[in-house]
Amino acid sequence: MATERRRLLLVDDEEDIRITMRAVLKRAGYNVTAVSGGEAALQAVREHRFPVVITDLRMPGMTGDELVQRLRAEYDEVGIVVMTGHGSVDHAVEMMQNGVADYLTKPVNADELVFRLNRLFETRHLAEENTALKEQVRASGGKREILGQATEMQNVLALVDKVAGTDATVLITGESGVGKELVAQAIHDRSARHGGPFVKVSCAALPETLLEVELFGAEEGAYTDARRQRIGRFELAHGGTLFLDEIGDISPTVQIKLLRVLQEREFERVGGNDTIAVDVRLISATNQNLRDPNRDPVFREDLYYRLNVVNITVPPLRERVSDVCLLAETFLARSAREMSRPVRRISPAALERLRTYPWPGNVRELENAIERAVVLSDGETLDTEDFAFLEPFRSVEIEAPLQDETLEAVERSHIRRVLSLCSGNRTQAAERLGIHRETLYNKIRRYGLE
Repeated sequence: MATERRRLLLVDDEEDIRITMRAVLKRAGYNVTAVSGGEAALQAVREHRFPVVITDLRMPGMTGDELVQRLRAEYDEVGIVVMTGHGSVDHAVEMMQNGVADYLTKPVNADELVFRLNRLFETRHLAEENTALKEQVRASGGKREILGQATEMQNVLALVDKVAGTDATVLITGESGVGKELVAQAIHDRSARHGGPFVKVSCAALPETLLEVELFGAEEGAYTDARRQRIGRFELAHGGTLFLDEIGDISPTVQIKLLRVLQEREFERVGGNDTIAVDVRLISATNQNLRDPNRDPVFREDLYYRLNVVNITVPPLRERVSDVCLLAETFLARSAREMSRPVRRISPAALERLRTYPWPGNVRELENAIERAVVLSDGETLDTEDFAFLEPFRSVEIEAPLQDETLEAVERSHIRRVLSLCSGNRTQAAERLGIHRETLYNKIRRYGLE
């Protein structure tokens, strides 16, 4: 904690107490100014804005009670600690209920004094950081920015700036967890449409019929339980941007309807006849190879070219290792503030472990790893043992295929390896393999990997 943040004012009419307490606090790293009465204390606070004042209650002239009342009325941001004799403890507790931060009984124990002050300054420091964070969130509308100093990410940001000034349709590609949604948000925020809505849809989260209704809306009675008209995401995004995540999972039927909207800028709600015109910029994202002729479902070539007017490929985290430390420190500060944890730093050894870990889940996995470590850590520094849970991934051996292996054998071995890396999570494995979940399930059954 910086010396400026550890300044305090000591108020006591007894010189011996001032000398003793000042010496104790200076050894503990505090910058202490001592005065003998209430009037001098008010003058000192007026001139130097001390963040914390420690005052005795029983003093000649202006009493401690009167000083506390003046400080509360004129300098509400000041933290006040009162010192009292045993007979005045009840009175001190009453004062705490009226805004005093803490109290100490005389004679004051040196260790207890330092402990209480450390706790008070830490609480105030966290409160200041929390206030600053809320202000940043308010100013940014709660949005998280793209972080990256590596050349690969600087190239992405340069392309974002170029495309943001147009209404071109953008296809963002990259592995799961690299931050494709953040890129889409950045394009919207820097475009002329930034004052309009930014509407997000995860295409993989909904079956075909529900996705169609979600995108285009439905008229009352269009399907069972359709008791009222429903407005779709295209209408909600009018004048702004519609972001379709995991676009590779949409069915052929929805692909046809989406192609029409891109070509004609109009559509009908499910079960309706009225044609609705919309002014929407479309940004989509995928972790799949949409040009793969063997993928399931097949992706229409004409729709692909409509979506891919501009392509932005976000590199995986393992290809921009120089960003790992920047991201880790940023996630640490955010998690510690949001969860009010005392963690402040990551040790050099732990940072090196994070740098050498392959991050199959990319930035999202790194953020989750930091958050988990912050939650479980008891100290101010994250060390290598706080990331021991990452070790199983590193122990997986990557075998080189034999030259005489068949393509089928290589595929079976690779799928088994990826399933191991993903701890058996088939959805995550399908994302890493760049294939549809159903395709992976079929291959698992075919190769007997269940």
